[in-house]
Amino acid sequence: MAEEIINRVANSKLITFNLEDYYQEGERVIFDVKDWLLEGFVLREGEFREQAKNHDWNQYKNKFVALTCSSDAIIPAWAYMLLATYLQPFVKKVVTGDLETLETVLYTEAIQKMDLSELQDKAIIVKGCSQKPVPKNAYLLLIEKLQPVVKSLMYGEACSAVPLYKKPKN
Repeated sequence: MAEEIINRVANSKLITFNLEDYYQEGERVIFDVKDWLLEGFVLREGEFREQAKNHDWNQYKNKFVALTCSSDAIIPAWAYMLLATYLQPFVKKVVTGDLETLETVLYTEAIQKMDLSELQDKAIIVKGCSQKPVPKNAYLLLIEKLQPVVKSLMYGEACSAVPLYKKPKN
């Protein structure tokens, strides 16, 4: 007679935490300021303001926008601020930086809003593989939020988790 196979992972008290569940759906776009500069390097205020005034901002409706400059031009802070004033009525979010910076900001906001009371003194495994972009900083922010609350933290999958933290016994 064969022994019954017991799935210890399914029966464990481990709680899997998937950061991907906090991914905000929506299109991400990069707005490259370089395209509005003279020869890609010189910002002329009058021309810049005129382009901003005449630009079709509606195309960014309900999108997440990363304002960046792909050339080595030095862009004053007011230029990004001016673009943000035009984008604000249309976008879900606007940041200065690349797409990873955008994702980091979005995850930071989501992590700060988390209610972790249900995870008090629980064993948590932070899922490692994801189909959606999760920046490395999001994992660090999550650890910062979880560590004071949980009993233990691991990373990966239940069958091959890497231990990260265990609350000291008092």
